[in-house]
Amino acid sequence: MTLSSPDGQLMLDVKVEEEKVRYQLNRNEKEVLEWSQLGLVMDQADLFEGMTLEAVTAVAAVNDQYTLVHGKKKEVTYQGNEKQYQFSNAEGKKLTIIFRLSNDGLAFQYQLDGEGDEVYTIEAEKTTFNFPETAKAWMQPIAEVNTGWESSNPSYEEEYQMGVSVGTASPIPSGWVYPALFLSNDTWVLVSEAGLGDDYCATRLDAESPGGEYAVAFPSDEEAFPGGPAKPTGRLPWKSPWRILAVGDLGTVVESTLGTDLAKPQIDMPTDFVVPGQAAWSWALGKDESITYDIQKSHIDFAAKMDYEHCLIDVNWDTTIGYDKIAELVTYAAEKGVKVHLWYNSAGSWNTTPYHPRNMLVEDEDRMSEFKRIKAMGVAGVKIDFFGGDGQSMIGYYHAILKDAAEVGLMVNFHGTTLPRGWQRTYPHLMTMESVKGFEMITFEQAFADRVPAHCAVLPFTRNVFDPMDFTPMSLDEIPNIDRRTSKAFELALTVVYESGIQHLAESPEGTAKQQQEIIHYLQQLPKTWENTKFIDGYPGEFAVLARKGEGKWYVAGINGSEQSKSVQLTLPFSDASGRWLLITDSADKSRFEIDEVAVSELDSVNLSANTGFVLFQLK
Repeated sequence: MTLSSPDGQLMLDVKVEEEKVRYQLNRNEKEVLEWSQLGLVMDQADLFEGMTLEAVTAVAAVNDQYTLVHGKKKEVTYQGNEKQYQFSNAEGKKLTIIFRLSNDGLAFQYQLDGEGDEVYTIEAEKTTFNFPETAKAWMQPIAEVNTGWESSNPSYEEEYQMGVSVGTASPIPSGWVYPALFLSNDTWVLVSEAGLGDDYCATRLDAESPGGEYAVAFPSDEEAFPGGPAKPTGRLPWKSPWRILAVGDLGTVVESTLGTDLAKPQIDMPTDFVVPGQAAWSWALGKDESITYDIQKSHIDFAAKMDYEHCLIDVNWDTTIGYDKIAELVTYAAEKGVKVHLWYNSAGSWNTTPYHPRNMLVEDEDRMSEFKRIKAMGVAGVKIDFFGGDGQSMIGYYHAILKDAAEVGLMVNFHGTTLPRGWQRTYPHLMTMESVKGFEMITFEQAFADRVPAHCAVLPFTRNVFDPMDFTPMSLDEIPNIDRRTSKAFELALTVVYESGIQHLAESPEGTAKQQQEIIHYLQQLPKTWENTKFIDGYPGEFAVLARKGEGKWYVAGINGSEQSKSVQLTLPFSDASGRWLLITDSADKSRFEIDEVAVSELDSVNLSANTGFVLFQLK
């Protein structure tokens, strides 16, 4: 009843006790998860109570190799050991649980065999993650559905509770989102899910966790696409999404690829239209008033000058610019080598947001017609905003959009949205998703701007570990009506610390022009995507230092989100650290960048004062 990881450090135990299935996880003989629950409750069968063990398969080696079009790593190898456990209830209904242990964590999923036209509903999933009461957690609450501005929640845009004791209740009754980070007996554990198809709802962790035992919870009934189910409903055979737990030291967790390892493989589609890179974007600082023909033309010019691959035209373009003039802008941009993306409202009846175009994507026929229309104009991608939650049918809406966009050849960016859960592997044209309290929230509220350094420093250990994140970073000059608390070098470092298939950079053409020429050149040379990622140092909510390799060069960047100075030790994991390197930090008064050419072999550490950062990269 045990299963070990290939390197033997992780050990899983499974048992049936009091007719319930339970599991436990240890790392190096220290308990990481105490005995936790497994099982499902269906409308037609209870597969939680009254369970007995029927069969256990022999250990099978699982090997997978795949290539990501964009992400934190390009060529990925997954190796794990698998066992399948079959259980039955008193009526003879069977449930198979598939466990996999890799060197970086645990994954498991439920399987129901059978066939026929009979429709079932899963009423509850009884999975729990039972942490020792001494464990700590870094977690984001999830907003109640139909709350917030114009009923636009839930959208995974709350602030993290950091380093709280397990068992602490969520401040919002809806619960906690994935990924949820825990420190348990000196081992880090990042809990999430992957492989979410249109036959299940997205799940979360329950708001209450007595004794540190966190239960998987379903979304509310209101989080459904109109006329569709919220809870998992379908026919057999069926498999659940994978429950995934990256487990190990902090570096193992940050470098883990479990989120895509357990995602569904890429669909059969061409990828020649999928172009990662950077984007100019006027709305971050200019808001609604910036969506005019002339301003968008200037941002296309800016993107071309900066060698950014993309330019995003945001809300209300259908009336402030119009389709004919958008077509002109798209043609103009193409001549300059810039790809144009257009914003859409996903709604629908599930929110009252006034931004438009809206109600154009809800029906399959309308959506495909609109996608074909803008593709014929030369539009490269769409940003779709304000989704209605995590119910199964709403998740199905995401999949329908992605499949249609793949057929037409449009890149996709979701905002006001759920977590990607590895979809970028399945759909490589899914470039990024928001699912974070990002830069726009800084522009709305000084109180959040005051807290944002620590918020920024938790995201590399949570939200951005497995999935692309459209934080829309980088303000190097001024934010209207806001006193920015982070330094210039902190902001610049986010271009490396944060990963996104398309990185929408917030700084304006005017603000960029004020920077030193070396900074402009750095931005012009940013890699389109990354080949590899290494964790260097950090602690959630305090500081983060990552190294990423792109287009043959290494970039190292760090941010200090704490109020204390940090001396960051630079033990770089490169086989060849020779050559010329440029170090960008802040000047003493933080008014400008300090730029120095350095010998990285002699650079032992970088000193960061509160809320500052640095970038270190190889010169050609």
